[in-house]
Amino acid sequence: MSEQAEEIPVSDDSGGFRQRGEEAVGDLAQALLENPLFSQALGKALGAGEKAAQAQRAALGALDVPSAADLERLNRRVRALSDRIEALEDELDRLRRQPEPSTARD
Repeated sequence: MSEQAEEIPVSDDSGGFRQRGEEAVGDLAQALLENPLFSQALGKALGAGEKAAQAQRAALGALDVPSAADLERLNRRVRALSDRIEALEDELDRLRRQPEPSTARD
């Protein structure tokens, strides 16, 4: 005695429903952006976020803690130095493999 779930037919209008939903969201976003109070609040929120980031950088600097950007810059410099050392090692190996020049005396 096995029961199977009934399949619910999908309406042919599902694409239209989705399009209307996207249009409604687009209209809402446009209305919000055109609202001066919302725009002002959004601007203040973004400004507050930037001020918080500046305060965080200043606090880390005062504690002498490197920022993520400082660490990334240091990482790039270490990789560049590593590449240069590897190139020097390769050149030394090449020079060591060369036969020594013979010195001829007359």
